Amino acid sequence: MYQKKLKQDDRYINLLNDLVQKHVSIGFWQAYHRIRRTGEIINHKKLYRIYTAMKLNLRRKSKKRLPARVKRELFQPEAMNEVWSIDFMSDSLWNGRKIRLLNVIDDYNREILWIETDTSLPTHRVIRTLEALKDSRGLPKMIRVDNGPEFISSKLSLWCEENSIQLLFIEPGSPTQNAYIERFNGTFRRDVLNAYVFKSIEEVDQITEKWMYDYNNKRPHTALKNKTPVEFRIGV
Repeated sequence: MYQKKLKQDDRYINLLNDLVQKHVSIGFWQAYHRIRRTGEIINHKKLYRIYTAMKLNLRRKSKKRLPARVKRELFQPEAMNEVWSIDFMSDSLWNGRKIRLLNVIDDYNREILWIETDTSLPTHRVIRTLEALKDSRGLPKMIRVDNGPEFISSKLSLWCEENSIQLLFIEPGSPTQNAYIERFNGTFRRDVLNAYVFKSIEEVDQITEKWMYDYNNKRPHTALKNKTPVEFRIGV
């Protein structure tokens, strides 16, 4: 291997490898100038010899990578609008047409704030839903999400930054870090999605709206000392 042949160049090999790991599409001159900015003095011809011997001059294919997610325990909020969790669910209508649902809950009192339903719910629909809640409920300090494409979108990240909201990403494959909404999703699927045959999105919305009212105002939760989410929020 090249590293074994040129032991004296190990330092530059390591520097180039680090740059390629962090910047998968980096070219030679960008790498050269980055290394020079660290204070390293190296002739560009020598660095290019190492660069080509490592075959970095060839087009590199790489898989899209998620940023590293910090492992964190399930944060338990102590006030309303401290942490919301949002997540998607999927189902189908009677005719086989696929639908998606976007669920938004307040982790503090397990209150369901919104269920948006459509055949497609891209990032701009997520933002539109949150904007609607901003007018009626206010916004949270943090929003907990998984690593779905709608949530890792730069559009959502920018919107959260503009509204001073911290996005909390769970680790891939760790649904327990999003336990509040995972538990809610299970209840909603049993009570609504698995219990009814829907012919249209309008039917989904009608039944969902009635179920949400019952869930928030009449259904006691053991985690809330057998109070409903609304009772727990207003301190009844």
